[in-house]
Amino acid sequence: MIELDGSLGEGGGQILRTALALSLITGQAFRVENIRAKRPKPGLMRQHLACVQAAVTVGGGVGKTRAVNNAGEAVQIGETSLTFMPDEICAGDYEFAIGSAGSCMLVLQTVLWPLLMAKKVSNLILRGGTHNPMAPSLSFLQQVAPYFSGSGEQVFEAELRRHGFYPAGGGEVLVKITPQAQGVMAIDLMQRGDLLDAYAECLHAGLPKGVAERELVVVQKALNLSETQCHNRALRANEGPGNALLVVLKYEHITEVFASYGNKGVSAEQVAQNLLKEVLAYQAHTAPVGPHLADQLMIPMALAALQGGESQYLATELTEHSRTNALVIEKFLPVQFEVKEQDGGVFVSV
Repeated sequence: MIELDGSLGEGGGQILRTALALSLITGQAFRVENIRAKRPKPGLMRQHLACVQAAVTVGGGVGKTRAVNNAGEAVQIGETSLTFMPDEICAGDYEFAIGSAGSCMLVLQTVLWPLLMAKKVSNLILRGGTHNPMAPSLSFLQQVAPYFSGSGEQVFEAELRRHGFYPAGGGEVLVKITPQAQGVMAIDLMQRGDLLDAYAECLHAGLPKGVAERELVVVQKALNLSETQCHNRALRANEGPGNALLVVLKYEHITEVFASYGNKGVSAEQVAQNLLKEVLAYQAHTAPVGPHLADQLMIPMALAALQGGESQYLATELTEHSRTNALVIEKFLPVQFEVKEQDGGVFVSV
């Protein structure tokens, strides 16, 4: 039984999601206490419980894989401790719904790597938030999917049926996960290469007229974009209310995505400025991997290492979130991450 402390490092839900994924892959049970201890509302929220239930499902269901509290009962919202006992991973067709505006992309993050270890293709229908603060958006995952595989093949394909924003949710995504015959390949991302394309995109539904234009004008001026590089995407009214402002930078060897989200009491200009802080911070470096992608690459790098693959990347920075993720991975797999300052960035290998 692997023992985990949920207050470790950044003390958020990533500890649980990584543990669930690697527990299924390795067959090792784990117990975690102090779940999300450093969050304003500790314990399992609805989206985290959905991740646990999804892990149980792809582990053969409640008759085989178990997730229980200290009393041996099925875990519920608010639980701060959990014991997970996995069984064999089962590929198949699944539907997972958050039941709120919580991010269904976090559910994908939980089951993606286990299902890639299965022998057959899996098809998922995910319902909930598709573009959420504090979670990878579908737009981000679609763009960075090729970098999860050193071979450049996409380990999953996603089709967006309906956007889901906070607080309404209601998004729907179809995902196809295809295991690769060669397994998980080593990742090597050390250079950006030339900038090939850059654009800003505003996704919005049910907002006052002019909000999207105001956001895009701020970004356009700051990044010196042309009008054709600014995309105003008005969505169907029933996909909102909601607003996601994105900037996509396509380089020769990497594509990075940055996002900011509208919220009550936050002006359109402030939404744009929040986004620009991240974009300009990335542009101030030469390292290819941004802070959010740095986190996402750690599990595939570790799995590639088990096959003898030597992975490495150069990141603009390594967040506490990423450092915590590395510590959890090392609990389950016989790998060790090396992190050191290099060339104005952070070099990471495993």
